[in-house]
Amino acid sequence: MIAGVDPRPNELVEAADDEAFSQHAYASGWTDGLPIVAPTEERVNALVEATGRNALEVLGVMPPGRGLATVHAVAVNAVMSGCLPEHGRVVVAAIEAVLNEDFNLGGIQATTNPVTPAIMVNGPVVEEIDMNAGHDCFGPGRIANAAIGRSVRLCLRNIGYAISGETDMSTQGQPGKYTFCFAENVAGSPWLPHHVERGLAPQASAVTVFQAAMVVNLLDFGSKTAESLLVSFAQAMTGTNTNNMQLAGGDLALILGPDHADLLGRDGWSKDDIKQFLFQNARIPFAAFSEGLQGCVRDWRKHVFKHITDSTLIPVVDDWHHIRIAVAGGAGSQSSFIPGFGDGFSVCQEIR
Repeated sequence: MIAGVDPRPNELVEAADDEAFSQHAYASGWTDGLPIVAPTEERVNALVEATGRNALEVLGVMPPGRGLATVHAVAVNAVMSGCLPEHGRVVVAAIEAVLNEDFNLGGIQATTNPVTPAIMVNGPVVEEIDMNAGHDCFGPGRIANAAIGRSVRLCLRNIGYAISGETDMSTQGQPGKYTFCFAENVAGSPWLPHHVERGLAPQASAVTVFQAAMVVNLLDFGSKTAESLLVSFAQAMTGTNTNNMQLAGGDLALILGPDHADLLGRDGWSKDDIKQFLFQNARIPFAAFSEGLQGCVRDWRKHVFKHITDSTLIPVVDDWHHIRIAVAGGAGSQSSFIPGFGDGFSVCQEIR
């Protein structure tokens, strides 16, 4: 951030063109460092209108700066991010989701952990706005994926005042703090879509926000059975340095590639079967933690373990329901483990 500026855009600015405005916004501390689109009255109004919401509707109060997340304020940041009008209702739902108290945005915004919201979209809206659910879905290439994820980050900065080194104290951050948005590959899944599992109607569109401390690639070309595959996943999920292993007060996400999902489905495993297997097997003895981390585990997990010995098995989550599973990506024997913050839970929000 540039010293001495307020990163909350709250003024009318006259600029010759988008480039001039982008330079002004960067100097004012309103951006993520990349060029932005000028939020003209015409562009903002078009996006607000496309949401079907009142511009002055308050979605919530955004920590840590306690800014009012109105539909209009969200629209301004969405336009600056490059969103098209049809993306607006997805962005609004994502903001509603991160503001849900179960998500613990206040903790996420101010921590030294690199955690950031990861946004997954489900339902008919995925095709309507041309989102990527297949190959490289976590990466570049689609306006919707890139701009929706980026708009949430600009809202966290400009409305919530999450400023690097001042209120956002993440030690190193992560690339996902620019943008992290993808769609579930429902066609590649042997199970019900994630939003249906969370209680929404199949014809609904929804946004799910996960706490994403980082993305861990799960490479397994060799497993030919579901149990072999899940054992390898369990081993990857029990690294002692994640918040889940040390705190375990929240949930985590397992995003399966379609090939791995197909293997599990062909062997007759349901999502609940997978979650219960991982809960039982993604655990390690207390003695496997370093001496320093043992003290952290004793302090942070005493609500579950009143007495811990070297042989006590420490699970990655406190309850199997706290493992969330979805399918995304293209062909290949790759999946992803997304550790959470260890304090708070993912939230699924219907898109109005």
